[in-house]
Amino acid sequence: MKPNMVKPGTKVNLSKWDPDDIGDFKGSKEDALAETTQLTSKLRSLQEVLYAEHKHKILIVLQAMDTGGKDGTIRHVFSGINPAGVRVTSFKTPSAEELDHDYLWRIHAATPAMGEMVIFNRSHYEDVLVVRVHKIVPAEIWQARFEQINAFEKHLSANGTTILKFYLHIDKDEQKARLQARLNDPSKHWKFRLGDLEERKLWSDYMQAYEDVLEKTSTDNAPWTIVPANHKWYRDLLISRVLVDTLRSLNMKYPESQENLAGVVVK
Repeated sequence: MKPNMVKPGTKVNLSKWDPDDIGDFKGSKEDALAETTQLTSKLRSLQEVLYAEHKHKILIVLQAMDTGGKDGTIRHVFSGINPAGVRVTSFKTPSAEELDHDYLWRIHAATPAMGEMVIFNRSHYEDVLVVRVHKIVPAEIWQARFEQINAFEKHLSANGTTILKFYLHIDKDEQKARLQARLNDPSKHWKFRLGDLEERKLWSDYMQAYEDVLEKTSTDNAPWTIVPANHKWYRDLLISRVLVDTLRSLNMKYPESQENLAGVVVK
């Protein structure tokens, strides 16, 4: 198991995971940014092969507290990738139609097709996080969803989907600084909601809920990676490394032409 990956069946105590950690990285911030740029270029090339080969499906799940860096991760790690083969889905409050179905109905509809990479900015895990913390459904309902989610992800994996789940771990002081920065910058006011302050009061409840998520839904086919995310540059570096390593492990190749191109000349 990689150091930041949650081993299936282990207990998780987030207070023992340092959001300021930078692992075994020995260089400077500038070194990290340079490596991330190189990895982004490699990711771009690998995604092109993924799209061309049309054999694998990649699902990337990003979860975090407010200001945890989901949007920033998408901007920096996936910059320059061909949008033809990449899709970002953000799950908002369910619509009336979605509420008429089971909670995984809208999730399944958004999962990747062959050759596609899909990024979930928040996900089905809101249905064991928000609904629990705000007591929207009884405990027996959200508790049953852990097993349901594991079965759902096992089904996706068995049908060719590689699942990578990242929990972006910041601490409460870092969240305070990021929220204040949004207040201080008028161009960021659109990202600030007074409701963010009410959610902040529930920090401890969310930490307990996330610990359960990480413990109960990190599986061999869909493991969680805890990403120390106080340092944005390290967050991006770590995620880029995992993505490039994972795509390389698929041993993808460009497909052969279905036509005989010998002697063909463009005039």
